Amino acid sequence: MRLSRLLVVLIAAAFVFASLPGRTTQAASLVEVTNFGTNPTGLRMFEYVPNNVAARPAILVAVHFCTGSGPVFFSGTEFASLADRFGFIVVYPSATRNGSCFDVSTASALTHNGNSDPVGIVSMVRSAIQRHNGDASRVFVTGASSGGMMTNVLLGDYPDVFKAGAAFMGVPFACFATTAPDPTNPANQAGWNNTCANGQSIKTAQQWGDLARGAFPGFTGARPRMQLWHGTADTTLQFPNFGEEIKQWTNVFGISQTPSTTDTPQSGWTHTTYKDSGGNVVVEGYAISGVGHSLPMNGMAAIAIHFFGLDGGSQPTPTPAPGGNLLTNANIESGTTGWTVFGSGTLAANTSAPHGGTRSLLITGRTAAWNGPSQNLASKLTNGKSYTTNVWVRTQSGAPSAKVTLALTVNGSTSFISLAPARAVNSSGWTLLSGTATVSWSGTLSSASFYVETSAGTDSFSVDDASFQ
Repeated sequence: MRLSRLLVVLIAAAFVFASLPGRTTQAASLVEVTNFGTNPTGLRMFEYVPNNVAARPAILVAVHFCTGSGPVFFSGTEFASLADRFGFIVVYPSATRNGSCFDVSTASALTHNGNSDPVGIVSMVRSAIQRHNGDASRVFVTGASSGGMMTNVLLGDYPDVFKAGAAFMGVPFACFATTAPDPTNPANQAGWNNTCANGQSIKTAQQWGDLARGAFPGFTGARPRMQLWHGTADTTLQFPNFGEEIKQWTNVFGISQTPSTTDTPQSGWTHTTYKDSGGNVVVEGYAISGVGHSLPMNGMAAIAIHFFGLDGGSQPTPTPAPGGNLLTNANIESGTTGWTVFGSGTLAANTSAPHGGTRSLLITGRTAAWNGPSQNLASKLTNGKSYTTNVWVRTQSGAPSAKVTLALTVNGSTSFISLAPARAVNSSGWTLLSGTATVSWSGTLSSASFYVETSAGTDSFSVDDASFQ
């Protein structure tokens, strides 16, 4: 299906949203906020602050569908009326590009601190928190269609910002990836991926999980919980995407794709939950039989709010996924903690050009190409396991090729495993080193040094947002 057909379908969907019995008249009103921070794609920000706003309110981001807007999603859904009841703030982003879809396709959109819509939306969140004494530990996102896709994207890009998401009629993170026009030019429409829209982008759970983790490879904290909704008769973003989303987010949590529970809360609804090792529901899905591209329907917003804990219910803290990032201080926000030098050189926290956060790790004084930042992972490795590596690298001078290596010392003998193959480093920005390798040995493992090196030369370089998992 082409984007033009999608726009026609969603114009019709706008009338469905407008017919929902969403809000009753309140003294509080939707307000546009300007100058809210970094906003590379020129999004508009609208917010609803109820009269009974909590002293330290939670923030809910509600993201509209193609052809929609923040005000349309405000008036056509029930999130604002629920805010009236429970005292949280709702932020409604508005896409301003041709077609009014959000960018969920470009490399910039699918990267932590990229240069597209997610950056502007996170700026809105931070602005709302600052101006309203918001609770940064209770930030959530929901959306429909393009907004449902953006919900998946935001949970991948910013697991450090969002506590949970509820995606209506979405697709997995990076499913819509495609070559698309510059997202900062409002004359351009958002990218379109026909294979994904038709439910034909099928991957393993591990492949989907790696895509989500790869958006922010240095992240080591608890992952946001996810609630998923889809109609089985959806012909715009077809129903197989629902199963692929479940694969992705259960893998991110390191749990089985087999439901922990299955029930039928209403006729035609199939509700499945997926629990972590602590018994917490970290992923749940609602498949709505016979329904097309017209969610959320009446009452569904309240179920999303309950999942977030915004109706006064308790919100579980997910158990960290097993086999997570083995690196200590992978995002370098604690300076040089956990890092040593493989060979010769000096490490220092560098605040002048971080990839994410406020610091990167700089190595200077190298005397050989194989010298680099390192961690000993011997006590953390599983023999015979396949590990995925992601490390961002930036050079101070020159443009050498960099790579990631694991030095295994077994029975006194050292061998070397290539974790991420050599890649030419961008001389004026950050370059991602990425790869997958199986780590195995026979004998007694005494040392396993994970380190970043160059193929030649002794140029100084920085690393940031690293993962090995």
